[in-house]
Amino acid sequence: MNTKSNKKLVMYLVGLPLFMLSMSFAAVPFYDWFCRVTGFGGVTQVAGEASTKVLDREIQVRFDGSLEKGMPWEFKPQARTMKLRIGETGLAFYEAHNPTDKPIAGTASFNVYPYSAGAYFTKIDCFCFELQVLQPGETVQMPVTFYVDPEIVDDIEGKYVNSITLSYTFHVTDLPELQASLDLDSEIDVETAQ
Repeated sequence: MNTKSNKKLVMYLVGLPLFMLSMSFAAVPFYDWFCRVTGFGGVTQVAGEASTKVLDREIQVRFDGSLEKGMPWEFKPQARTMKLRIGETGLAFYEAHNPTDKPIAGTASFNVYPYSAGAYFTKIDCFCFELQVLQPGETVQMPVTFYVDPEIVDDIEGKYVNSITLSYTFHVTDLPELQASLDLDSEIDVETAQ
């Protein structure tokens, strides 16, 4: 083999793994973007305001709440179902309670079922957009404002959807630094007082 061929081979052998590594890092944000745009996998949409079009057709929305293993909160929807017209703005509440003696932070992941409805289930405001911190013994009501986009009736699969399930799962999250330092200070004060 000549020197030019060797250089080409080395460049290929070094370049291919680097390309594959960079693509693996790009896959996560690309997949997230793809799911948000298409509603793939039950990922919902986000809007800044309510729908301007409301249809006469009703749809039932079911609510589900669960906890990741190890999450000590209690978490449930206040109402299990709601009927509303397609395009009409709905407001639902979930209740979370921290039965422990320490603050716990949580983040909610979500999806809708059937998956074909994900591209049309639109949230205007949701507790899942932000980290939630519950103090010891605290119970909170967390709202989600949403609508089902009227374009669902024109979708090849969506037009047959009569019921949508909105599911949330809460996961334990590290406390924000400010909260964690406040907790550490209060523990030090208690130890000093004893």
